Amino acid sequence: MERSSSSMDILNVFSVPALLAFICVCIFYIRLSLREGNKALPPSYPIVGSLFSILKNRRRFPEWFTELLIMAPSHTIKLNRGGRRAVITANPANVEHILKTRFEIYPKGDLFSSVLHDLLGRGIFNADGETWKLQRRVASFEFSTRSLRDFIHETVHGEITDRLLPLLRKAAAAGSQLDMQDVLQRFAFDNICKVAFGTDPGCLDISLPVSEFAEAFEVATALIVRRFGDVLPFGWRVKRMLNLGSEKTLRHAIQRVHGFAEEVIRKRKDDDKCGGRQDLLSRFLGVAEKDSHDDFLRDIVVSFILAGRDTTSAALTWFFWLLSSHPRVEERINGEIARVVAARTEKEASGFCYEELKEMNYLHAAICESMRLYPPVPSDSKEASEQDVLPDGTVVSRGTRVTYHPYAMGRMESIWGKDCLEFKPERWVKEEENGSAVFVSENSFKYPVFQAGPRICLGKEMAFIQMKCIAASVIEEFSIKVDPNLNPKFIVSLTAKMENGLPVVVEKKRPN
Repeated sequence: MERSSSSMDILNVFSVPALLAFICVCIFYIRLSLREGNKALPPSYPIVGSLFSILKNRRRFPEWFTELLIMAPSHTIKLNRGGRRAVITANPANVEHILKTRFEIYPKGDLFSSVLHDLLGRGIFNADGETWKLQRRVASFEFSTRSLRDFIHETVHGEITDRLLPLLRKAAAAGSQLDMQDVLQRFAFDNICKVAFGTDPGCLDISLPVSEFAEAFEVATALIVRRFGDVLPFGWRVKRMLNLGSEKTLRHAIQRVHGFAEEVIRKRKDDDKCGGRQDLLSRFLGVAEKDSHDDFLRDIVVSFILAGRDTTSAALTWFFWLLSSHPRVEERINGEIARVVAARTEKEASGFCYEELKEMNYLHAAICESMRLYPPVPSDSKEASEQDVLPDGTVVSRGTRVTYHPYAMGRMESIWGKDCLEFKPERWVKEEENGSAVFVSENSFKYPVFQAGPRICLGKEMAFIQMKCIAASVIEEFSIKVDPNLNPKFIVSLTAKMENGLPVVVEKKRPN
């Protein structure tokens, strides 16, 4: 007993000072973080860093980071999460530095690639170095002006005329409600499969159930992003190794996604033996003969489905929601469409050609303005491969995750003015005396919705053409009515979405 009591006394003697020392260190770190950074930063503690604040705000990251970045003097903050160092910025000069000036030292990095590898593999959005350069070079042939014209004529027109408009007419006649986000995702999925892989999944036929692939893709993209939010950096790896919980569900979803992609590849190989068409997948098949790995092709298919399905549908979902509460903007778009139609030499022509869509500058401005407030990819991160100093003086250590934040940038008064929270397409146009609008583009580092620099989105023009063609065709014939009390939530997966979709009622316009 005496020995036990003595041991306890010794333990108490050492534990009390240790506790006091730990408290002192915590206080020191808090004061240091406030002194070195700014009062916008959340508290930072030894070992865990700002983990508690991150967990508290994990369901509202875009809004939380925006609040922190607005308060930061240079619109840049540093965070530490359990040893993971991060720099987050909404400063255009920093964005240009990361995406262009020092592009070579800011790759995607090992953390990003390892987290997403099970789904995206070595696809273009998860690749660096020579693998990325190869895919970009091969894909660039599909985005020439001639390809864009063919895309509109052969693919988009057919999907709009044969599926989208009949679907909306049926809903208007029945007075039934549609989920516009679901409709746009189905449309975009059909489109990217047709133009890139030469296959038609027919997803826009609402009478059919949601495809197994579409369901699996939703699950896979949602669950794989959760890995970034794990409290323990290795937590998801343990669950994957043991095949437990969300990782078990994710594994099944990825198997179905990869199965779809592999079937697309198999069919295309069979078609090409018979002298099939030339499209994106066919170009990569030629390159992959040297590589000989079907996994390489599978990763490309999944990456381009992600790009073609989720980004444009997300952008248009928020566009139609904003348009429903801004009748003045819709009226002006209507006027622009009417002028384009009136100028046609062939009065019986239906659908909009490439040249007509290029003339719709105010519609282009309205879509840009919608994406300024609700970018399809609200943030993007790189990893510093060596120590660096950003233009605003922020020191970046080697291995630090560096994130630029288009969602926050769209809400900065210092970038867009005091009316930055307003939906105002006029900020993108120069008014002509005849009442028409000339589109005025913005610096891509101020508006990095499509990235910028060497990694700027190859499909930018194709995305705009597709979005404008859909928007013009729908607005010309219908009014999209949304409950004015709807307050949709902006949620982030690999791309941004509207939580629970966009329920709308479609009303057919009376002919003039």
